[in-house]
Amino acid sequence: MSAAEYPEWKDHLATSFAAAMGAANGLAADEALKASYQETEKLLPDGPDTEHQLIWVAFADDVPVGTLWISTRSRLPFVYSIEVSPDHRRKGYGGAIMLAGEEECRRRGHDELELNVFGDNPSAIALYNSLGYAVTSQQMRKSL
Repeated sequence: MSAAEYPEWKDHLATSFAAAMGAANGLAADEALKASYQETEKLLPDGPDTEHQLIWVAFADDVPVGTLWISTRSRLPFVYSIEVSPDHRRKGYGGAIMLAGEEECRRRGHDELELNVFGDNPSAIALYNSLGYAVTSQQMRKSL
């Protein structure tokens, strides 16, 4: 991802993550957005040039179709974000993007890749299941 593409991606990422994280944690929208921006700044202090961070724009025939962010900072690389643009969904790009990320992690000497998915995201869960990801922990909640 270029420095020019980064600000718009960062804003979209923060908004998307805040919506999911806020709902999952019972936060007001403004609290969730603030927390999302703080976490992004902490993880990416140098933006797209932050060391040990892979932030990619995926293209199909010179058209951007999605993005991927993987942190390789720790022993186990972690997928922080994958998104396929709404008008390009259900065309196999999500799987192709994830497989490209997996290959790059293998190339860098890693033999596992982790991610988190919110339980109310059945499309993402189906994608990860189709790619062979297994549940390693599960957090549950009940409204009282």
